[in-house]
Amino acid sequence: MKKILVSIKNQLSFESLFYIFIGALITSFGLYHIHQQCGTSEGGIMGMVLLVHHWTGIPSSIMTFLLDSICYWMAWKYLGGMFIVRAVISTAFMSLCLAFWALFPPFLSGLSPLMAAIYGALCIGIGVGIMIYNGGSSGGDDALALTLSKTFHWRLSKTYFICDLTVLVLSLSYIRLERIFYSLITVMLSSYLIDKIQQFPHMSGVILKDRS
Repeated sequence: MKKILVSIKNQLSFESLFYIFIGALITSFGLYHIHQQCGTSEGGIMGMVLLVHHWTGIPSSIMTFLLDSICYWMAWKYLGGMFIVRAVISTAFMSLCLAFWALFPPFLSGLSPLMAAIYGALCIGIGVGIMIYNGGSSGGDDALALTLSKTFHWRLSKTYFICDLTVLVLSLSYIRLERIFYSLITVMLSSYLIDKIQQFPHMSGVILKDRS
């Protein structure tokens, strides 16, 4: 146990935790003040949760827990235990930041669908990119994308895009094509930004190589 605690302490520097928090702050701003207020459709795990709930009536809380648990189990198997530790911390930061932004009235609720898609993608792409770059995770979506990226040796942008596109196509069964179109813009831009941030020097790809 002592060895595990020492390993955790060595790999969780104050600097990395600080930047994971900044990433969570940016990501949560985009989720709460742009996506949620403007009704932007979701891809990934949240989009699948909404899809299953629509057609089966299974509560979103149950599906979120189930799908996230599966993704984190896969991540633990392929990315190692330290990823799970960092993911738990990242999730806590995300919850705190969402609660913080909820204290304020909506900042950007009057955006057009196109602007909401672009600004939302900037927040999600930059925020999640910073979190992953520093070893964190914003949720089951990141765990799944990182696992598939390592397993199949795909670029991270390709992995995110495939996962999100699959969910968006399935969501056409109950969501208008116009909303899916704007969501696709968000998916493409945010995936590109996340991938580009991972190519920054000295820490690029650290999470994919870490094993505890």
